[in-house]
Amino acid sequence: MADTGFRSFVSRDPNSEFPAESGRYHLYISYACPFASRCLAYLKIKGLDKAIGFTSTKAEYGKTSDTDEHMGWVFPASNTEEAGAEPDPWNGAKSIRQLYDLANPTYAGSYTVPVLWDKKLKTIVNNDSSQIIRMLNSEFNEFAENAALDLYPLHLRVQIDETNEWVYKGINKGVYNCGYAKEQGPYDEAVKLLFESFDKCEEILGKQRYLCGNTLSEADIRLFVSLIRFDEVYAIHYKCNKKHLREYLNLFNYTKDIYQVAGVSSSVNMDHIKRQFYLTQRSINPSGIIAVGPGIDFSSSHDRDKFGK
Repeated sequence: MADTGFRSFVSRDPNSEFPAESGRYHLYISYACPFASRCLAYLKIKGLDKAIGFTSTKAEYGKTSDTDEHMGWVFPASNTEEAGAEPDPWNGAKSIRQLYDLANPTYAGSYTVPVLWDKKLKTIVNNDSSQIIRMLNSEFNEFAENAALDLYPLHLRVQIDETNEWVYKGINKGVYNCGYAKEQGPYDEAVKLLFESFDKCEEILGKQRYLCGNTLSEADIRLFVSLIRFDEVYAIHYKCNKKHLREYLNLFNYTKDIYQVAGVSSSVNMDHIKRQFYLTQRSINPSGIIAVGPGIDFSSSHDRDKFGK
C-alpha cells in the first residue's frame, strides 16, 4: 500500500509531541474498511471508549470536492441520514479528504481511513492502521478499562510479526489481489496463495485456540477483519470462491470466537461492508447488485473452548 504520509506516534511520555491524554484524540473510520475496523476493534477491546471518541463515514463513496471528480469517504449531513454514520463532530468536515487538507494543505496522497486526529493541534497524528493499533494497545493504558490486556506481548512479538507478514500477503491483501486482477495468471497466483494461507491457518487452529498460541493477540484481530468479510463479500465479489469460510471447521469456529470477544462485534457493520464493496466498486460489479447472503450468525456457539479459556 502507498505511503500516505502521517506517521507520528502518541506516547505515554508527557513531554512527547503527542502525549497520551483522555479526550484529546478522535478516531475516524469506515465500518466498511477492514483496516479501519481493526482500529475500532482495538478501541473497544481495550475499553478506551471514554478516552477516545470515534466517527464513521457513510458506507458509500461520495464527491469530496466541488472542483474535481474525486470520490471518497464522506460524512452524512445529519445523525439520521444513515445508521452507523455521523457528521464530523470536531471540524465540520464533509469528507475525510477535508481532514487531510486541514492537516496539510499541500497533501497529495490518498485520502484513506483510519485517521487518528489530534483535536488540540488540529492535525492527523497517524493514518496507518498497523501503527494505530500498537498505540491503542499500550500508550493509553492509563485510561483503558482493560489495561492489563496486551495484544502485542514481548514474548510473542517475533511470532506475531512473522504471522502478520504471511497473513497480510496471502489473505488481508490477497483478497484484493484476487478481486482486482486484470488477467487470469495474476488471479490464479493470488487465489492459490490465498487458499494456501487459509489451509495454513486451519492447520494451526486445529492445534491451538489462536494464531500465536492460546492467547488472543494482534495477529488474530488482523486476520479476523478479513475473515468476517469473506463469505459475504470476498468469496462472491472478488471471485474467492474455491471454498467458503464456513467450510473450514477450525477457521469458521475461530471467527465466531473472535467475534464474541467483548467489544469486537460492535466493530462489525455488515450493511456498511456490503454496500461499500458491491455498490462502490463498479469496475468489479457494474450492476451494483448486492448479493443477498449468506447472513451468517457469528454469535452462535463455537467449539474453541476446548483449548481452554
